Amino acid sequence: MFFKAKTEQKKVIAFLNQKGGVGKTTMCFNSAHALARKGHRVLCIDFDPQANLSLLFNVETENNIHQLLVNSVRELKALHRPLLVDEVLVKTDSNVDLIPAGQELSGFELTMAAVNVPRQLILKRFIEKNDLLNRYDYILIDCPPTLGLLVINTICAGHGTIVPFRPDDFSKKGLHNFYEMLEDVRDMGIVDVPEVIVHIPNLMDTRRKQEEYDLNEIADMIEARFGKRNILTPIYNKAQIVKAQASKKSVYDYQAQEFSQIHQQFNEIADIIETWNS
Repeated sequence: MFFKAKTEQKKVIAFLNQKGGVGKTTMCFNSAHALARKGHRVLCIDFDPQANLSLLFNVETENNIHQLLVNSVRELKALHRPLLVDEVLVKTDSNVDLIPAGQELSGFELTMAAVNVPRQLILKRFIEKNDLLNRYDYILIDCPPTLGLLVINTICAGHGTIVPFRPDDFSKKGLHNFYEMLEDVRDMGIVDVPEVIVHIPNLMDTRRKQEEYDLNEIADMIEARFGKRNILTPIYNKAQIVKAQASKKSVYDYQAQEFSQIHQQFNEIADIIETWNS
């Protein structure tokens, strides 16, 4: 089944995969910069308690998305602190802003356990209440590698998803679980499920022939489910990406010829997002 959102204002995109180590954070970070280079105003929301996206932005702060979400729920008034979005939001010179995460997010599910409002919609309502859809052309969310309430909130807030994966048997199982979660959200009937924009095979290793076999199997599975391959050219595990990540920079901060192919691949992701939103 092809999951497609009905909303006309398609701006919120989640980078999702329940499996860790597939490069979601790096993919989100560089895709945001690719969109910004095309003139878009982009907001990144770090929704992972590990806060790796925040670290890529070189941001470590006590004020983060968790307290903002707590403040957005009236029933949690006893836990409210005087903190506004613009006090947390980190602006950069690259036209990519950030709402950072923190370890407090690991307690999100427990914090929200007793509230009566729909717990699945807390992030969605936070985005709408703070007018973030009008302030930005795109909102990219980096998600934790889980299937818990944080991810459910992201799915309910999102209009589209981008799914990075490693071409291996574990990823194949993880994709099945992800599709089942989308079905579960659809069955709730409270939101339109986000459209799966594209799958991106990431961190491929050319030395491992088994990865090519696994990639073909996963591509066939995607085609059987979506009616088309819906899969991008693989992004290989290259030293250039590692170098940029270690320096807390986007790949576009490097203009050497060795980065040109990676630039093209992230430009393609930005083009796909623009086409999806047209």
